[in-house]
Amino acid sequence: MIDRPEPWEPGSGPAVADKRYAPATERNRDAIVAVLRDQLPSSGLVLEVASGSGEHAVHFAVAFPSLDWQPSDPDPAALASIAAWRAEADLLNLHPPILLDAAGDWPIAQADAILCINMTHISPWAATLGLLKGAGQALPPGGLLYLYGPYICDGVDTAPSNLAFDASLKARDPRWGLRRLEEVVTAADVQGLRFDRLIDMPANNLSLLFRKGWL
Repeated sequence: MIDRPEPWEPGSGPAVADKRYAPATERNRDAIVAVLRDQLPSSGLVLEVASGSGEHAVHFAVAFPSLDWQPSDPDPAALASIAAWRAEADLLNLHPPILLDAAGDWPIAQADAILCINMTHISPWAATLGLLKGAGQALPPGGLLYLYGPYICDGVDTAPSNLAFDASLKARDPRWGLRRLEEVVTAADVQGLRFDRLIDMPANNLSLLFRKGWL
């Protein structure tokens, strides 16, 4: 059994040890896998942007052994956590983490699919724009960009818990907050990423699927 460190949440500061434990990961990972089973390619490289603790990367590498998994994060402490979870899991298809700032220049030029879980609301809007730009450049035609997290949708009532979460995020950093689905779709379209579908997920979260257009 893998030792579990004290719980840690994104944006909450440093963890006590290298290995971070994000409670939300354990709650959402199987629901995400259920969506990805019908969406990921049968082989190739999957880039995870903003891997955080690294727990998702380990879980996905186990669930999809025919795919190579490349975790990344801009935070050195997160990179240390990812490396610690990876070393303990000892999976051949899980690559060492790389330093990647979604809003900056990407150190990876190509990926067959890209995942980004719970980043867009805990980062400036520039990070989301950088993610979409990078995905538009790195994905092949038809390649998947998968986003997961809470979003605000025009014409749909936002859950009170999500409104409270949005307010708390903005109180911590005014650049943070839940993004509007329509604004993300519009920004993605500029980068040649076509909105494929929306899937309702547990705890008032959404899966957003984009495909690189045949341009």
